[in-house]
Amino acid sequence: MKKTLLLLWLSCSLALASFAQEAPKKVSRNTYLKVNPATLINELDIYLEQELSDKFSLELGISGIYTDYPDYVLAKKIDFGQKKPDISTEQFVEGRGLGFRVGARLYLISREMSGNSAAGTYFEPVVFFKKVFYPNIDNTFQNVTYTDSGDKSVVGLQLLIGRQFTKDRFILDPFIGVGIRSKIYHYKTYHFDDNTLSLNDGRMVSVLPSLQIGIKMGLKLW
Repeated sequence: MKKTLLLLWLSCSLALASFAQEAPKKVSRNTYLKVNPATLINELDIYLEQELSDKFSLELGISGIYTDYPDYVLAKKIDFGQKKPDISTEQFVEGRGLGFRVGARLYLISREMSGNSAAGTYFEPVVFFKKVFYPNIDNTFQNVTYTDSGDKSVVGLQLLIGRQFTKDRFILDPFIGVGIRSKIYHYKTYHFDDNTLSLNDGRMVSVLPSLQIGIKMGLKLW
């Protein structure tokens, strides 16, 4: 009887061991938090990348814009015959806003082959939206106060190619790409010339190609 029970126990142990070897392992899907230091001159970009499969991840980003000075340089200082919005230097410098972006990232080599999660060369189409609010500027003319105001909306598409490196919990993500973006300015600006008051209640649309070069750095959260 004891021999029979021992044989049954051994048979069950071997069966369980064989099943454990053949059963697919549960794959963990990692989450990464990254920033883009290349844009710190005018905004703080924060990204959250979530793995969805061995070769695919979703990247969400949010931007806090604390100055629009780079757009002032492009709109006012670089002249190649483009239209220019009637927005003052002070408004550009003091502009504040938010931005949102979504990217679908396809890694060209699966992590089983690369040996790392969310690592290797990837292709990523990105859509984004930004909204910038320019501060109001008060001007007094003949004892009456007139207020200049304005805002800007930006919608764009980017096609990025990059190569993400992982080392333990650290992430390094250089990328390059091309895109197209549309900037829509709205403004009400008062002008005072020779004791004459005029109002420029305008809207300007600018559609231009763009080049993206940058590097993101971050950490694996879990």
